[in-house]
Amino acid sequence: MTGRIPEAPAGKGEAAGLDRDVHRLTEIVTRLRRVLRTSIRTEYAWESLPMAQVELLQCLAERESTRVGELAVLLRLAPNSVSTLVQQLADVGYLHRERDPADRRAALLRLTPAGAAALAGWQRAHERRLGIALGRLAERDRAAIMAALPALSNLVEELGDRGGEPAS
Repeated sequence: MTGRIPEAPAGKGEAAGLDRDVHRLTEIVTRLRRVLRTSIRTEYAWESLPMAQVELLQCLAERESTRVGELAVLLRLAPNSVSTLVQQLADVGYLHRERDPADRRAALLRLTPAGAAALAGWQRAHERRLGIALGRLAERDRAAIMAALPALSNLVEELGDRGGEPAS
């Protein structure tokens, strides 16, 4: 693989330029996710914490306590899929279930110290991999990537707020 991003088909005017930019961004983000997911396996045992479990633990780390239904919405997964992940993580001691005092039928999920440690190990492994790769880039490229972080963060927020759907 050469690393070159294929161009989107040319169209007319400004809309065509945006379409090309969106196509390139989609390609780059997709490749970045794939490369991160596969490269991390050299430093972190993939089987010990699959990506779906990492994402669930990240959601729990961002919130004091959460219900399965809330996690399903946040992760955009079916509640039964989240329930399966929750059971797997509870079985290895990465999360704790407790009764919701506001609704005794529901359970609140909390990250355990073991879960926080597993998530921190995964995070450190990713930071090492990214740090090594960034260190190999030219200063100009590193600076451009760092300068793009606030805009990328805004894009994440926009996608999270609307799920990528146009405003009504």
